[in-house]
Amino acid sequence: MPHTRPYPVAGLPVEGPTGRFSAATSGLAAALALMTAAMVVPAVAGWDVHIGFPPLFAHWMPRLGPGTVPALAIGVLGVVYGGRLTQRLSWRPLLFVVWLGGLCWLAALALVDGSDGLSSHIDTHDFLQVARATDDVSRLLHEFVDRMPLGPDGWPTHVAGHPPGALLFFVLLVRLGLGGSLAVGIVVTLVASTIPVAVVSTLRTLGAESSARLAAPFLVLAPAAVWEAVSADAVYAGVAAWALAALATAATRRSATWALVAGLLFGGCVMMSYGLPLLGFLAIAVLVVARCYRPFGWALTGAVAVVVAFWVAGFSLWEAFPAIHQRYWAGIARLRPASYWLWGDVAALCFSAGPVLGAAVGCWLSRVRSAWARRALPLGDVRTVMLLGGAAMLSVVAADLSLMSKAEVERIWLPFVPWLLVLSALLPAGWRRPALGVQVASALVVQHLFLTGW
Repeated sequence: MPHTRPYPVAGLPVEGPTGRFSAATSGLAAALALMTAAMVVPAVAGWDVHIGFPPLFAHWMPRLGPGTVPALAIGVLGVVYGGRLTQRLSWRPLLFVVWLGGLCWLAALALVDGSDGLSSHIDTHDFLQVARATDDVSRLLHEFVDRMPLGPDGWPTHVAGHPPGALLFFVLLVRLGLGGSLAVGIVVTLVASTIPVAVVSTLRTLGAESSARLAAPFLVLAPAAVWEAVSADAVYAGVAAWALAALATAATRRSATWALVAGLLFGGCVMMSYGLPLLGFLAIAVLVVARCYRPFGWALTGAVAVVVAFWVAGFSLWEAFPAIHQRYWAGIARLRPASYWLWGDVAALCFSAGPVLGAAVGCWLSRVRSAWARRALPLGDVRTVMLLGGAAMLSVVAADLSLMSKAEVERIWLPFVPWLLVLSALLPAGWRRPALGVQVASALVVQHLFLTGW
């Protein structure tokens, strides 16, 4: 048995209990109202928002399956014992429990659909199909931008919608003999299971271990697991999470090596998704929290090196940006009304991050008001959580206003979801267990009522 000890978490609250409960209640109510409106308004108003089940890219399909009982058991155990374990375990056993709990939660939800839950989406997806047919990577990179527009020789939707790094991840798996749909699904799920570990490690590195312990159950049992299992976007989220963890290590250790590693990982993110330059907000927040900006130059060097390496190999990122804009607006995006999706996207995010995100944001806003009144940010854990969560919100707002993320953000915004859920550390003590129960229930309901896709 691992050594256990009580871990002090006092000191996070800075407001009276009434204010914290009021902010959390208002935030939760707002999130639930937004989620309900996003489902009801299109049906009542007769809007065709060009999605399966607004605001989700999903179809109504109530069902039970082999993963139902394990998912329910994991959820109940997590709600009852998760908070206690994360406070009492010493750090290394805690990291193992966070990883194992996240992996079991991901797998159980996917297995509601049996083994197909880990393979069917992958098997029919254009990334893996194109990866299996790729025999010349150099030619792929040289032709990549030319094949981005719609046309008989154009790439399929998801391949065209991402830089080639996303496709090359699957090409690598195929070359390693892991090109079977089940094998790929397992690899992607394993990558996704490391995301909570990276986030809590980042918080501890930045001196916010008590917040890491408070947020850990919400990171492990997030409804985002419905989309993370076997989703390519979960791979991008994993790379992003470890890039920020490496940057935090670089800033606290004053290490050029770790900064360069972080930069290479950030560069990898940029070459996997056109939206991930928005991680810059979170990167800046990490440096501000650490109060060290020396890693910036090395990290930037590493990121630029990746982009330049792809350019030398045949793919030009600066030529791809106008091409992706043209391809995006030539597709279904032109039919999806911005009048709905500017707020419908936020509702979809609340499904992915869970409705408790609203309560956490409410607590964040309450603390921002208090800080504004005092003309000073709080110190310690609260400051770290507020800055990281605020940076994640800024990233989401920028993505939303760009109108390049109309719909399907329940998976597209997965790289930002864990950093939004860091705000769960701000919830009042009396809220944590019931709030975690709401998150678990939300994940179970979505998984059992909807057939989601990517």
